[in-house]
Amino acid sequence: MAGLPGLRGADHFGFTVPDLDEAERFLVDVLGAVPVYTLGAKRADDDWMTTQLGVHPRTVIREIRFYRLASGLNLEVFAYDAADGQAGPPRNSDIGGHHLALYVDDLDAAVAHLRAHDVEIMGEPVASAGASAGQRWLYFRSPWGMQFELVSYPDGKAYEAGAPVRLWHPAHPAE
Repeated sequence: MAGLPGLRGADHFGFTVPDLDEAERFLVDVLGAVPVYTLGAKRADDDWMTTQLGVHPRTVIREIRFYRLASGLNLEVFAYDAADGQAGPPRNSDIGGHHLALYVDDLDAAVAHLRAHDVEIMGEPVASAGASAGQRWLYFRSPWGMQFELVSYPDGKAYEAGAPVRLWHPAHPAE
């Protein structure tokens, strides 16, 4: 069998924020994440931080907070004191650029919720075409500038008709 032996799926998405309390307010109050546990500071006097995490050896992790987001994603949120400084969030077009897409049943209700919480919305909802027809999506930004996406396709996507394999669907996790 090809691929990673024993792979079950994604466990968590980890990201770094400038202010853990601000991030927690956004994740809990706006997105509905549930706090689970916290880890304290981690520092090393050797090259552990470089070897294990690819950061400057004198960088310090101030704190890590873990959250559960709905039924399919855990979040690991870091606050670092980076010994060599920190860059802003990457754009999608940058190497390593990313966004975190969240499936919702009703895109319009979710967008209204974000607007009610003064979240920065990027554009207007987009109706996908081609193989993704049936899907609507919209990007938004967290208070620290990280890009998120709302995505919804309650009646499925066009590619699914006759597809031998379907993408995993958060609303139907067992399929």
